[in-house]
Amino acid sequence: MKTKDELLNIFSLELRSILGKLQIDFYMLQEIRLRINCPLIINYNNKEYFVSENAKLVDSPSRGILITKNEIKETMEYISNYSFYAFEEEIRQGFITISGGHRIGITGKTIIQNANIKGIKHISYINVRLAHQVKGCADRVMPYIADKSMGGIYNTLIISPPKCGKTTLLRDIIRQISNGNSLIRGMNVGVVDERSEIGACYMGEPQNDLGIRTDILDCCPKAKGMMMLIRSMSPQVIAVDEIGSREDLEAIDYVISCGCKLIATVHGSSLEDVKNKPVLGELLQEKLFERYVILNNITHVGHIEEIFDSAGKNIYQ
Repeated sequence: MKTKDELLNIFSLELRSILGKLQIDFYMLQEIRLRINCPLIINYNNKEYFVSENAKLVDSPSRGILITKNEIKETMEYISNYSFYAFEEEIRQGFITISGGHRIGITGKTIIQNANIKGIKHISYINVRLAHQVKGCADRVMPYIADKSMGGIYNTLIISPPKCGKTTLLRDIIRQISNGNSLIRGMNVGVVDERSEIGACYMGEPQNDLGIRTDILDCCPKAKGMMMLIRSMSPQVIAVDEIGSREDLEAIDYVISCGCKLIATVHGSSLEDVKNKPVLGELLQEKLFERYVILNNITHVGHIEEIFDSAGKNIYQ
């Protein structure tokens, strides 16, 4: 299995051996966490487990294998291919994207220069987040965000608590808009992928399928990226993940005033929750978005709870 092979090759030899013996479906594996002097933890099928020395999933931390400083060091050497310098810019942002689009979050002692983060050293914590693309997961949403009269889409905000599938849904919406389907014509989509999670670019090449008419700005701040795309790539749709700052709001105003449609996500548990947030509340008051998709994970990750129109009416059936 390609995903399994890609993952095993980034770990220390001992961890590689243990993880390779796990009797699990690697497609259901979501995170692997390494913390110095703490047990090895994985998030599998939306549940947290510790991993024992005999490659078993256990519930007790006392039975989990402890991660040593050497395990962290060796793993980082494999992740960076023994060249930290080559990943200096990514390390400064706190993550590295590897082949397959898997994202490696890292923390340790930050190096500060002129009030900016120059890098990270003494790395002691690693979070491996597996890239999963679920093609077709937006099928139920597309009829509600497609503007059938115009052959385009509505400005749409996806509202979701963490780990409820908002980025996965956004990714498939982008793909379907870019390729076109029975509901909409294919359109040029500009993606500002600030944290390399949507397209999961590795050396400039997206590891996820975002469609044939999609242009990606990787590791670019959202507000600046939206402005750049409008000026340079003539997108018909712009997609961004996790908006929330004052700069984001100003850029969104500009994007929509230029006649470009917007698909965005935000952390929140409900429409009311987002309305009560300072900057985002203003965004909703201006009624810039025409559709609001609310997600949760009550029955499964990515469960659609409600879809509202601009007037606040629930239109989801």
